[in-house]
This record gives sequence, structure tokens and C-alpha cells, in this order.
Amino acid sequence: MSDSKFIPLENYKSFSREEMKKRSEEFYSLIKKRRTVRDYSDEPVHIEVIENCIRAAGTAPSGANLQPWHFVVVSDPEIKKQIRIEAEKEEKEFYNNRAPQEWLDVLEPLETNETKPFLEVAPYLIAIFSKSYELLPDGKKVKQYYSQESVGIACGILITAIHNAGLVSLTHTPSPMDFLRKILNRPKNERAFLLLVVGKPAKDAKIPDIKKKSLGEISSYF
Repeated sequence: MSDSKFIPLENYKSFSREEMKKRSEEFYSLIKKRRTVRDYSDEPVHIEVIENCIRAAGTAPSGANLQPWHFVVVSDPEIKKQIRIEAEKEEKEFYNNRAPQEWLDVLEPLETNETKPFLEVAPYLIAIFSKSYELLPDGKKVKQYYSQESVGIACGILITAIHNAGLVSLTHTPSPMDFLRKILNRPKNERAFLLLVVGKPAKDAKIPDIKKKSLGEISSYF
């Protein structure tokens, strides 16, 4: 028998049809300006901003509310340097040996390569880990259901919160990423899901001239 308790939904606020349309338009206007940035300023960012963004990410839905995520915030220059060294090792192997030519062709217009200076320049790196199981103090393992999906949703909210705060970010996924668990001393039940670079853009930052697919291309209605 479940011992779950239910409480009234008290925080929901209903809006008029016009207000809902207005709010949805305003949010789209904000979020469509979000861009992935690779050129960062080393200007400090107050840690409370990062903490509030992580709090927002922690509100994400998850399988059985198990919340199978852990966020590691890195600002220490030496640790950032270690991460860059290991990430560039994996990236060099990727670009030179592992990546199929088809994937390299797709990446070519973005001019990405194995050199990742932003890992040291940006004030923060946030390593997001996904838990395959929770390890209780008594040693018992509790399986985490839909952990990858849940952590993916949390990361989406985190990226949105970072943009809303006036910062920029970059999703970095060197493969494999097990070096993050070792450098950051995370337990074996956690697997690196994403490395998020966070800060303010450099004054001379440039971004690729790309377009997003139209509504008709990404949605269907029945």
C-alpha cells in the first residue's frame, strides 16, 4: 500500500484566453533569443544566480519523483583546467579517429574542433550527473526510473533559467565523459550527462548564422 499523501493544488493561477496568448508570446520572444555561445568573458557571476537556476532545474518532473540528478558547480581554476585537459583528450580522439565523416561534415559549418578554451575562461562549469540508482545509508540500492528522460528535462529548465537570468551557456558532451566523475569525485551510481558552460559572452563573441525549423516543420495537429 502506498503511503503517499496528497495536498490541494493551491498555486495554480488561471489566466484569460488573451492573457495566456500574451504570456506565451512574451516567453517565446525571450527564449528565441537564446543562443549557444563559445566565446566567454571571465567576468565573475554571483553564485546566488547559479544557485537559483539550479533550484529551478530541481523543480523538473521525474519518474516517481525520484529526482535522479546531481549538479556539480565548478569555479576553481585548477579543476576547470583538469576538466579542459581531459575533455580535449577525448575531443581530439573524436575528431581524428572516432567521428564518422558524415558527422564531421555536419559539424564543419560550425567550425568546432578539439580546442575548448571556454572550459577555463567561463566563470562556471556545471556538470550534471544522472543517477542509475540511489544508494541509501544502509547500503540498499533503489533503482531510478526514467533517469535519462528526467535529467534531460531538468537540463532544459536549467538552460532556460540561465538565459532568463541574462547569462549564456554551452552544452558540452565530450564522449566518453567518465573523467568528470573521477575529477569531481562522484559515486559510481552517477554518470555524467552533460557539462554546461555558463557565464557572460565575450564582447567580441560571434555565433553561427543558423536558423531554427518552422512551426510547421516541428509540429503536427490532429
